[in-house]
Amino acid sequence: MESDIATPVKGRPREFCVDKALAEALHVFWAKGYDGASMADLTEAMGITKPSLYAAFGNKEALFHKALDLYETEKLEYTRAALDQPTARKVAEYYLHGALMTHAGTTDPKGCMGLLSSLACSPEAESIKADVLGRRASSQRALVERFERAKAEGDLPAHVDAQGLTSLLYALLQGISVQAGAGATMDELERLVDTGLALWPSA
Repeated sequence: MESDIATPVKGRPREFCVDKALAEALHVFWAKGYDGASMADLTEAMGITKPSLYAAFGNKEALFHKALDLYETEKLEYTRAALDQPTARKVAEYYLHGALMTHAGTTDPKGCMGLLSSLACSPEAESIKADVLGRRASSQRALVERFERAKAEGDLPAHVDAQGLTSLLYALLQGISVQAGAGATMDELERLVDTGLALWPSA
């Protein structure tokens, strides 16, 4: 794991693990959103001083972008694995059940870090919203391409709108995130997923 040297405190430098500090920052941003996470929240969770944070990560905005990279790598792997499933329905099943485990599980904050930060984002943090929306658009394009391929293979009816189907899947994903953050139980969210999949078009 990468380590760095913090700014001297009381005349003595202090080492800290950059990877561990970033993981702690990720949890703060995930729980509170970009605007809701104060510098005091971040430095306390990361176990470092403000000067150390600036030295290792840049400013709060740069720290968020790095945390979002980590979030995508570690927490959203299911969105990439879903694309490799053999049928469009299996893609949707994998995607939604992955969302359940990630956004409504018991070990991490509830809800979606990107959605929380893009919905509650001040005008001063437009680059945060733009980054989140850009990443979301990239993921949506990948799903549209996967569903277009399913249509070409006869796995989905030819009349199905791949873009509309992707929007439906994302609406369900966002519903899981918002409801999980509002306290919905896993049973309630599983029923949401089952009902959504019952509407899935068949070839």
